[in-house]
Amino acid sequence: MALSLRKNSDGGTVGLDIDGRFVAAARMHGGRLASVASAELPAGALADGEVADRAALAAALKEFAAANKLPRRVRLGVSNQQIVVRVLDLPRIDDPSERDAALRFQAAEAIAMPLDEAVLDHQIAGYTGGGDSGERMQVVVVAARRSMIDEYLGAASDAGLKADGIDLDAFALVRMLATTDASPLSAVGDEDGAVQDGLAAGPQTARVFCHLGGVSNLAIALGSSCFFTRALATHFDDEAAGSRLADEIRMSIDYYMAQPGALGVGDAVVSGEGARDEALVGELATQLGLPVAAAEPLGTLDATAVPAGEDRYRYTVAAGLALGVAA
Repeated sequence: MALSLRKNSDGGTVGLDIDGRFVAAARMHGGRLASVASAELPAGALADGEVADRAALAAALKEFAAANKLPRRVRLGVSNQQIVVRVLDLPRIDDPSERDAALRFQAAEAIAMPLDEAVLDHQIAGYTGGGDSGERMQVVVVAARRSMIDEYLGAASDAGLKADGIDLDAFALVRMLATTDASPLSAVGDEDGAVQDGLAAGPQTARVFCHLGGVSNLAIALGSSCFFTRALATHFDDEAAGSRLADEIRMSIDYYMAQPGALGVGDAVVSGEGARDEALVGELATQLGLPVAAAEPLGTLDATAVPAGEDRYRYTVAAGLALGVAA
């Protein structure tokens, strides 16, 4: 699911992850990871996932793009507190215009931001019920504050780049990792699982994806469909990060569980630079009372394009953005 622009390149797509501390690019071509690059960002360019110094960010992106010969067109990701994801449960509406009107009406009550100040998108996650009670649909609705999106687009444009699409980092994260198994966890969405009440065959439990980079980002998904996301306040290298992250993750799970059609959470995977900290991963498992494991940074992709000595954990989100398939 893209927030606004829905173009997909048929080759050479570049995902650009503007993390709070660095920028990372991953180029996909023919379904394979073709090349990667990353560089540190100047301090103060971003704050909590939002553009704080547009000129500094644009200058850094321009230098990075030139140094790594990036194409002009890229796919951007965003992750901050100006993004809201909600699941709405509505009677099935097949007419697109009627459905859009109903969704905007319901979203106005469910999303705590004026919709005329937001970029809004949605995806139907599935259908339930039928018979005398009528069929209902579960719809994942995403809203992002327009001014925040405009600052990202403006910085990219100032750097000579053009966004072919804007996606949520959470969706890119799930896209990359949902089809993989972070051993020793059992696979989510095995062939025996089924979503209740008539949804398509799928997982019996949800999985938490926790990306620990310059911005700590959480997603909760059923298979490859993200049903909840939020940016976390705790950074992986903060003091007492394990207990503080666990508290935020528990709160997020509780919020997710209050949504219509929510399934229980079975396990969690950790990605990003913080996933290298085995003690932190172990503490999260203990604190949450769930199986927790570090994810394979690039999922099932062939990682030979990553130069020796490069940190593969920097490229999870960038590669997910480059895949460019609606989550």
